[in-house]
Amino acid sequence: MSHPILIRPVRQDDAAALATIYAAHVRHGTATFEVEAPDAEEMRLRVATVVSRGWPWIVAERAGEVIGYAYCGLFRTRHAYRFTCEDSIYVDADQVGTGAGRALLAGLIEAARAAGFREMIAVIGDADNRASIGLHEALGFDHAGVMRRVGYKFDRWIDVIYMQKCLVEPGDPMLR
Repeated sequence: MSHPILIRPVRQDDAAALATIYAAHVRHGTATFEVEAPDAEEMRLRVATVVSRGWPWIVAERAGEVIGYAYCGLFRTRHAYRFTCEDSIYVDADQVGTGAGRALLAGLIEAARAAGFREMIAVIGDADNRASIGLHEALGFDHAGVMRRVGYKFDRWIDVIYMQKCLVEPGDPMLR
C-alpha cells in the first residue's frame, strides 16, 4: 500500500528538496524557461520572498519526503493586478501521475483564495505539456490563449499556454 500524500506549508528546511525537484525541470523540461538551476540557498530566498508577502507556498510530502511543491505570486506587479495570481507547480519526475500535482493544485487554489486572490492564471510552458494542461482543465481552468514561439530552449521555439480560473463563487461581492 502506498503512503498518502500530505499537503502542508513550506518550511525553510525544504529548500534542498525544492532545489532538487526544480533542477530536473530546469535541465530536462520546458515547464520553466530557466536554464540554470538555482541552489538550495536561492530556493530559500525565493520561499522567503513569497511567504513574506502573504502568498501561499505548499509542498506535497509522501512518507516524510518532499515530492513536489506549488506556490503563487502576483500575475503582474501593477496595482490593478493585485487580486490575480500566477501558479507554479513542480513534481518530482518519479511522482508524476501519482496524484501529487492534483493535490498540490487543489491545495494551492484554496490557499490562494484564503490569501485574497480572486483569479489564478496558469502560464504553461510548452503546448505539448499535456499533463499540466490536463491537470489545470480537470480543476476548472479555462483556456485563455496561446503565445506562439515566445520561448527558446533546447534548440527549439516553444509556445506558452495561458489558462485561467476564477477563485470566487458566483454572487461573491469580489466579482463586482
